[in-house]
Amino acid sequence: MIDELYQSEERLSKLISTFTLLAIVVSCLGLFGMASFMAQQRTKEIGIRKVLGASVSRIIVLLTKEFTRLVLVANIIAWPFAYYAMKNWLNDYPYRIKIGFEIFLISGFAVLVISVLTVIFQAVRAAFANPADSLRYE
Repeated sequence: MIDELYQSEERLSKLISTFTLLAIVVSCLGLFGMASFMAQQRTKEIGIRKVLGASVSRIIVLLTKEFTRLVLVANIIAWPFAYYAMKNWLNDYPYRIKIGFEIFLISGFAVLVISVLTVIFQAVRAAFANPADSLRYE
């Protein structure tokens, strides 16, 4: 009997999980595309930095720093909306849990890790590229 009351919630949970996974994949593809575009636009800058002695790790940090800032700002903007939506959704239940700040920190950290892993692939590729190839056509 109680199981019947929560079947719609289980269906909603499966639907939300599916679309969440789809959104993560699409956002990773977008991040990868933006990182590729940014690395291509900054090819000469990366080549000059390498010629002047920049390390591979410094170039990777240079390319991932901008995306890290954007992800952190997006999290800070999204957290109040997510808190409000979760609070309203949980108000329909007689027994509620408290929404703690740690769930937002954990989800923000997970998003940051996923985005850095997505961008770092392109950053490593750009950092290991031969600087002579990027500067040859100047």
